[in-house]
Amino acid sequence: MIIAPSLLAADFGRIAIEANRIERAQADCIHCDIMDGTFVPNISFGPAVVQSVNEVTKIPLDVHLMCCHPEILFTPFVKAGADILTVHVELGAKVESLLWKIRGLGKKVGLAINPPTSIDSVKPFLKSIDLLLIMTVNPGFGGQSFIHECVPKIQQAATWRKKLGLNFHIEVDGGITDETAAECAHAGADVFVSGTALLRHRQLKPAVTRMRRIVQSSLPCP
Repeated sequence: MIIAPSLLAADFGRIAIEANRIERAQADCIHCDIMDGTFVPNISFGPAVVQSVNEVTKIPLDVHLMCCHPEILFTPFVKAGADILTVHVELGAKVESLLWKIRGLGKKVGLAINPPTSIDSVKPFLKSIDLLLIMTVNPGFGGQSFIHECVPKIQQAATWRKKLGLNFHIEVDGGITDETAAECAHAGADVFVSGTALLRHRQLKPAVTRMRRIVQSSLPCP
């Protein structure tokens, strides 16, 4: 069970302090949303910000590349301290080679899927990944409302994982609150990215602890 506060919801004027706050709250990793302004209609931050976070924390950095050409960013983000690199299945014919390039760099491999995309599109790659990120909002901006119609995708991914005997994580990102995290956990998710719902709390540790307790109590029976 992994709780991953999203850096996108942090105060960028206090980024090192925010990163320390996430680590002190005993979160499991920091989620870094990288947007290029083309794949999604927004621009976030780059390797320099991730490196500054890496220099003041020891917890893993989960880098989600919402980019048309993520391959040109792999090496810069690896040098910056990324532990996981995630690309989108919507990149089509490039996906297989992108996953192999990430593996070749010695990093964990993530594959993301947007709400409008059929979950069947990720099935050919499940044996090649460490993490499947199911977006529960349309990517590009923080603070959006959870799309409940994405929950069947989580259930299907969990079914495939069990049937195929695989152990990839199922991550959810977008509108994740205590309530929606519980819904996702019950469906089979085990990594929970939460931005606004967590980082809005001045006392972050109790908020992280509460979300962890809620999702653990919502896990489906074995």
